[in-house]
Amino acid sequence: MSKKVAVPTTSFYQNNTHLKWVVLVVSVLISVGSIYYTNELVDQLKIRERQQVQLYAKAIEYTANEEETNTNVNFIAQEILFQNNSIPIIQADANRNVLAHRNIDLPKSLNESERRERLAREIETMSKTYEPIEVMLRDPATNEVFGKQYIYYRNSFLLTQLIAYPYIQLSVIAIFGFISYLAFNYSKAAEQNRVWVGLAKETAHQLGTPLSSLMAWIEFMREDPEMKGKRFIEELEKDIQKLRVVTERFSSIGSVPVLRRENVVTLVQNVVHYLRPRVSAKVRIEVFSLSDNIFSNVHAPLFEWVIENLCKNAVDAMGNTGAIAIKILRGNEGKVFIDVSDTGKGIPRSKVKLVFRPGFTTKMRGWGLGLTLAKRIIETYHDGKIYIKSSEENEGTTFRIVLNVA
Repeated sequence: MSKKVAVPTTSFYQNNTHLKWVVLVVSVLISVGSIYYTNELVDQLKIRERQQVQLYAKAIEYTANEEETNTNVNFIAQEILFQNNSIPIIQADANRNVLAHRNIDLPKSLNESERRERLAREIETMSKTYEPIEVMLRDPATNEVFGKQYIYYRNSFLLTQLIAYPYIQLSVIAIFGFISYLAFNYSKAAEQNRVWVGLAKETAHQLGTPLSSLMAWIEFMREDPEMKGKRFIEELEKDIQKLRVVTERFSSIGSVPVLRRENVVTLVQNVVHYLRPRVSAKVRIEVFSLSDNIFSNVHAPLFEWVIENLCKNAVDAMGNTGAIAIKILRGNEGKVFIDVSDTGKGIPRSKVKLVFRPGFTTKMRGWGLGLTLAKRIIETYHDGKIYIKSSEENEGTTFRIVLNVA
């Protein structure tokens, strides 16, 4: 007994949807770890920069309070002062009058008043960021405090970049995650489409053999003297022709259909003539048109399938009792309008926007794909539109198809 071989299908994606959660969890862990580590570095740099500013303030205080000028002390103080080439600092008195500043980028085009105003705004910003460091001015003889100065500062450019780094990294991770999600969904949809296309083409291929056999049997019955003039042979021929059209539709899936100039009125009447003997006698189907010659570039089998699908949905909505009116007219701006109206139960307003979504159906055994495929055929292949023109509960629904005039 031979062993069964597992055939890969779209269940690969259904059974591995947790892969999305794995990617999400890993992304979150990377983000949290990155933020935590960067915040640790930021805190350490903040402490280090404040210590540098404090040392800067001590150097100024020590130099200012020296009774005699000491060359060595002066040299050390100057070395400390000039070592800071990254932290923006402003030295000001108790009234916030600027005495000196370092690492503040001021355009040379500013006059003295504008420079003072710019520095005043800098002091305001710095005081909101960090508490200024006091510099005590003492009398060298008595050691009494006779004044105070303040050192204002803010983060260096390097520290500012480091603070912004996690948010930039998170944005990159989010974009990467979004692209990965789109790629995963696209590959899933592409794989599913390939499976459906393969299934459709194989179905069309399998239908070919019984169709050929049925056509041979029809010819055999035509030659039988007892079968001549029987109406059911004509109806069987219509059904066989219908099966050939269905086969052609399945064969067209996965490829771009070729549009040809067709008489829309004739195509609609062909569908109606086929449906009338196959639906309830209590359903009346009428076609209205101001002209018998309204042409559009369409793929006849697919377009007829859309009309047939709308009519069958209308029959179901009416419970096999009522009237279907199909109105065809040539509109402005080179458009052709086909309105399919029924006297059925209508569609609630809350569900009008859902009717074209895959899986939406009001039937007990429906798949909810008919209107979805109809929308794709009209809008994707024919560059037209299909929508619900009007619908009232217990009064009926009107679908409108918009095509381009040939």
